[in-house]
Amino acid sequence: MDVNAAVAAAAAIAGLCTGVIAMLAFRWSERDQARPTRSSMRPDINAVLPPGVDTVLSVLRSSAVVLDEGDAVVKASSAAYALGLVRGGKLAVEPMLHMARDTRRDGEIRQIELDLPRRGTGRGEALAVSARVAPLGSRLVLLLVEDLTEARRIEAVRRDFVANVSHELKTPVGAISLLSEAVMDAADDPEAVSRFAGRMQIEATRLINLVQELIDLSRVQNDDPLEDAEPVRVDTLVAEAIDRCRHTATSKQITMAAGGTADLRVWGHRGQLAAALGNLVENAVNYSPARTRVGIAARRVTAPGGDLIEIAVTDQGIGIPEKDRERIFERFYRVDPARSRATGGTGLGLAIVKHVAASHGGEVSVWSSEGQGSTFTLRLPEAGAPAPAPAPDTTGAAAEATAPGPARPPLDPETVVPSPEVLP
Repeated sequence: MDVNAAVAAAAAIAGLCTGVIAMLAFRWSERDQARPTRSSMRPDINAVLPPGVDTVLSVLRSSAVVLDEGDAVVKASSAAYALGLVRGGKLAVEPMLHMARDTRRDGEIRQIELDLPRRGTGRGEALAVSARVAPLGSRLVLLLVEDLTEARRIEAVRRDFVANVSHELKTPVGAISLLSEAVMDAADDPEAVSRFAGRMQIEATRLINLVQELIDLSRVQNDDPLEDAEPVRVDTLVAEAIDRCRHTATSKQITMAAGGTADLRVWGHRGQLAAALGNLVENAVNYSPARTRVGIAARRVTAPGGDLIEIAVTDQGIGIPEKDRERIFERFYRVDPARSRATGGTGLGLAIVKHVAASHGGEVSVWSSEGQGSTFTLRLPEAGAPAPAPAPDTTGAAAEATAPGPARPPLDPETVVPSPEVLP
């Protein structure tokens, strides 16, 4: 009897312990399920939101926030948290909260545009957003927020571009108009007519160049160069660029010298690449004093994603001030507007170079020192050409011209032995 009583007591204790453990596990499970998450601040979200609303909000591109009658967040999308709209289960933007309360009171749809501080930055940068509030059922309010920051930036760029184009077109057109009046007034003076006609021809040429570069810029922005891509010989591009500037260089007694590694090839659109390198060489000639040298050198460099071809164009010109180096690739930006107009520049050449390099998977960089000259380096993916052989007349100047790093000196054109076929 004593043994049976002991066994019964042990069984009763074991059953009691099992019951207690089961009850604790059940309570713990309920507590875990009731814990709020980022996407649902309440456990009964499916019961609160109207049917189908949760699915619709999950596919919207706008940031979505649903508020109840107590201004608590019932649901918020991940984008709403990323923008900093929701913090601690509450809507953190006061103007939006006031607008939601007004909509809950009278049921009217409201919209507002705001500038919000950007999270995680201390530079005062702002996000431009558009918020729209509408009633959702009888108790809830839906807030949709659209990020307009990028759209505003693009609109500002477009507005500046139109203003700059208008100004640049107005200058030669106005000059032609005045010169034509001068020609009419000087009809009896053949010498004056000839002089004014020459000026008209210069302004007309400047206008034609500006329109053509606008067309080229539009083309490189809209076209995919890889659709018509082919292996392009760097030697051919260099020869075409030098030939394009031969007349100007000869008139200023500037010697153009080519060096570096021979038989290199890049992959891309031949016409766009020729225009980009031609712009760099033309700038080097235009901004160099008389009786100086312009050097063009190419070499292969090893990169993590594959070998690159670097083409460096170096001059002994006036150089670029440090404050202007970050902006010289902007459309119509000029370091010295008076000098640019004297040389016939349009302010679009370097913008075209930048777009061509980017669309071909490359980049363009600049090193410059005031009074010493500048080196523009165009880096493009190699096209898998045969193993290159050093040019017989190269003295290592290509390596100096294309060595990476902002502290490198410009290529000394005196050390580049020019190829006979590309000299003026």
